[in-house]
Amino acid sequence: MAKITRRSFVAASTLAGASFSARSWARVPGANGDVRVAVVGLNGKGKDHVESYRKLSGVRVVALCDVDAAVLDSMAHSLEASAGPVQRFADYRELLTRQDIDAVSIVTPNHQHALQAIWALQAGKDVFVEKPVSHNLWEGQQLVRAAEKYGRIVQAGMQNRSSPAIAEAIAWQRAGHIGKVTAARGFCFKRRESIGKTKGPQPVPATVNYDLWLGPAPRAPLRRARLHYDWHWQWATGNGDIGNQGNHQLDVARRFLGEAALPPRVRSVGGRLGYSDDGETPNTLLVSYDYASAPLIFELRGLPAAL
Repeated sequence: MAKITRRSFVAASTLAGASFSARSWARVPGANGDVRVAVVGLNGKGKDHVESYRKLSGVRVVALCDVDAAVLDSMAHSLEASAGPVQRFADYRELLTRQDIDAVSIVTPNHQHALQAIWALQAGKDVFVEKPVSHNLWEGQQLVRAAEKYGRIVQAGMQNRSSPAIAEAIAWQRAGHIGKVTAARGFCFKRRESIGKTKGPQPVPATVNYDLWLGPAPRAPLRRARLHYDWHWQWATGNGDIGNQGNHQLDVARRFLGEAALPPRVRSVGGRLGYSDDGETPNTLLVSYDYASAPLIFELRGLPAAL
């Protein structure tokens, strides 16, 4: 077995997920120093990334990036109070030119994930990218190809992949203890309130570089009351809860079936029920993934119980 070196930080971290690259860690040059990480996207989950990396021996958070100056400054001040100076970037592309950054941790909106990860690979960085790794299937395929082409480490934020309990349960099931599996089911029952209904374009916070925030998304006015987080519920930037929370449950169910590829057929019925708001993605879904081994049935319910 290859000796674990400094770049095994992702495998050892509390953020560990599914890796696209199985290249030996020991082949990385200069592997005896600290891993110098930049966290990209700091409003929400990005805070958890910063704190998790800070707890890892041999890892230093040396740079922060966010298009919201207020969010960036707040996190930088917090980090610098205990860890010393940290580089700050509004434009992710400028961060990638730095040779003193070994890896990036991408926690931006979904529509930025694949492109930002591929840029990092091209710049010689290793990558941790939050789920979903891409905004659509084609983007994800390009990311896999880029990881193979550039020979870097890419790891996805599917934390259940690091659960010993789930791995043991899958091994127990595959040993035949429950007999033939005739169906797998995944559930995502997470209450989501309405995001409200606006009457026209909304002002972008003065601290936000909206052009950088949009990135590859269509150049369109802001049409929701809150810029941050509620991008999950609009198609141009998010994937709804099936791509926000449901992918964790889907991944576990698929692993129990032993299926690693996409199913030949998918059937789905549902919609955005109960609300008339600026959200576009479904909050109620019943999906059947028609795998050869057995169907995978997924249920998504995001409405309050009163509805």
